[in-house]
Amino acid sequence: MSNLTISVDDQLIKQARIRAIEQGTSVSARVREFLVSYVQGAQVSSPQLAAGQAFIAAARSSTANIDGAAWRRDDAYDRAYPGAADVGAAPR
Repeated sequence: MSNLTISVDDQLIKQARIRAIEQGTSVSARVREFLVSYVQGAQVSSPQLAAGQAFIAAARSSTANIDGAAWRRDDAYDRAYPGAADVGAAPR
């Protein structure tokens, strides 16, 4: 196995070591995992990225606005809130 020397900010290394300890691993192991996925061409994914991509896909396939209705900002204020006593009156 080869050694690799890289230059990284001291504060970044400190934070990486703390996080690695919290996860029960080491910075070297995490760098090794990254390099393996990098070499194999795999994209490093996160739950947030996956959720964002799923949301965009759902929005693009939605038929909720098939009539092409356009909304203005004021439209949000020109309607009663659900459960309001006077359903016809807009809140002020």
